[in-house]
Amino acid sequence: MSELKVGIIGLGMGLHHLKQFNQSPHARVVAIADPEEARLLEVGEANNVDARYTDGEEMIAQESLDIVAVATPNKFHRPLTLAALEAGCHVLCEKPMAMHADEAEEMLAAAKAADRRLMINFSYRFNPQSQLIKREVESGALGDIYHAESTWLRRRGLPRFGGWFGQKALSGGGPLIDLGVHRLDFVLWLMDYPQPTWVMAGTADPIGSRLASEQGKDFDVEDFATAMITFENGATVQLTVSWATYVRESELIRARLLGTKGGALQVNLNEGYDFQTEFYSERHGCQLITTPHGNMPGPGSAMAHLADSIVNDKPHSATGEEGLIVMRILDAIYESAEKGCPVQI
Repeated sequence: MSELKVGIIGLGMGLHHLKQFNQSPHARVVAIADPEEARLLEVGEANNVDARYTDGEEMIAQESLDIVAVATPNKFHRPLTLAALEAGCHVLCEKPMAMHADEAEEMLAAAKAADRRLMINFSYRFNPQSQLIKREVESGALGDIYHAESTWLRRRGLPRFGGWFGQKALSGGGPLIDLGVHRLDFVLWLMDYPQPTWVMAGTADPIGSRLASEQGKDFDVEDFATAMITFENGATVQLTVSWATYVRESELIRARLLGTKGGALQVNLNEGYDFQTEFYSERHGCQLITTPHGNMPGPGSAMAHLADSIVNDKPHSATGEEGLIVMRILDAIYESAEKGCPVQI
């Protein structure tokens, strides 16, 4: 197969998509779309992309593309994905997959009808540390995973405060749908996506709402969310996320797995986006801690993985089916928090 032609819609997070696709030997970004003309010009000139559009659907209609990356505010994930699939393109959609599970179901059905790939950018799967944990779980070294804890807390990290992230009509929610979607997918992927059953959850917005009032900003979503999720196989997951709360770290990202034979912990280093992993086990009556070192192989990025999967006709990770399960859980978390009682999924 010749080089895959890629179009990017949205040049915020989409700029990362552009760079990663262009690093793949199998893909090249040939078209970009963003409503801000100045950004279009700057990104197009810097990356030698001549096909530039202020409307994503026009780009899809005018260009002959193999892959469309949708990296827009969440409200537009569904319509742009549907347009790309109808045009015969594979789609890499930013997380969250949609605003609600019913939209995700429509997107997945459209992908199946078009016989095109729909992948969600669950990017934290693709770093080498995460790939190592996955291999350890699949090897049976940890035994059966019966509990996971997944956390992402920020001391003060309200993204683009006053913009679309904090407006429910555009985002669908706050840190739960922004950060929690990553943290939830990460542990579910390591646990091989068990079937969820119940959720008990709570949300709050004490800091975000106060800052919005003081600064005259738009903000009508939560700034904190926590949930306990149960699964058909008896496993549980504790999820906690926040954009603004009183913790020591400016950014704390952590995932812990408890298994019948061992455990694992992944945590960010120096309050940034590099990670360290530890494994916990027992051998010859001794409790052991193992910390991996050195270079670890990995797919590099979701973009490289998708392009490679298409060219070599292999199954891809972070599927639309998995994105739909995440959306169903997120919907149930918001419902449980609103009702103040457990919600069945």
